[in-house]
Amino acid sequence: MLRIACNPSLKGLSVFCPGIVYSTQTGMDITLDLLMPQIPEEGPARTFPLIVFIQGSAWHFPDTNYEIPQLAAFAGAGYVVASVTHRNIEEGCPAPAFLQDVKTAIRFLRTNAAQYHIDPDRVYAFGTSSGGNTSLLLGLTGDMPEFRTGEYPDVSDSVNAVIDCFGPADLCAFPDPPETSEAWAETEALFTLFCGGTLDKELLRKMSPIYYVQEGKSFVPFLIAHGDADTAVDFSQSAELVKRLEECGADVSFICVEGAVHEGNFWSQELLAIFKGFLDKQAGLK
Repeated sequence: MLRIACNPSLKGLSVFCPGIVYSTQTGMDITLDLLMPQIPEEGPARTFPLIVFIQGSAWHFPDTNYEIPQLAAFAGAGYVVASVTHRNIEEGCPAPAFLQDVKTAIRFLRTNAAQYHIDPDRVYAFGTSSGGNTSLLLGLTGDMPEFRTGEYPDVSDSVNAVIDCFGPADLCAFPDPPETSEAWAETEALFTLFCGGTLDKELLRKMSPIYYVQEGKSFVPFLIAHGDADTAVDFSQSAELVKRLEECGADVSFICVEGAVHEGNFWSQELLAIFKGFLDKQAGLK
């Protein structure tokens, strides 16, 4: 018979709370899924840093289940993780609806910080692809009035650091192939939906993180990762953003995942460990 010690602190364990409604103002229920460290019922009150995760979806409705197995590891390591959905550009909700929604989710979570054991002063954005674009915008447009809804009006939607994975940084820089090509038709269709029916270069610029990187501003820390074999969002998108952030004095780290495409083989335990190390440093856990 093997005897092992019990785990009275529930260390390393997490709990999953799906389908939490964070917004109703738009006439629909917009939800998030929450992963939290397990806490003993009789233990002292505790709070944890918050990761706001936005799954890539080409600004459609995200598949929030895709990264749940990986996100659970962060919850087991002492983070509250919110995987956030947002309105869908294909359902008549063009930009900036997706950004407004995720900012509303952050304000909801800060408002309910005690209930969900969140430290409201340690909030970090983490996103992939279109969710990476969103996470970058969260880090660069904190508390900007034009991206706020009326819900939780007196609460901040700023974040303390950003992890961006292959997110589009400059929507105006996507190449315009010949208009007869299939690639151009797909790009045009996506950005037409994104803009609400007509290609609007000013709106594309407004939703491009790189144009918010300006000299004289202060910046939260950024960790940006991109595969150099990505054919959906070119590696140059991240490279140009990193260059601009460095020129403006930002704290930015850049990871090239060699041979990685868009999702898929981009992911590894090594990369996730780097992400955790970055977050632990920001949260004061190491």
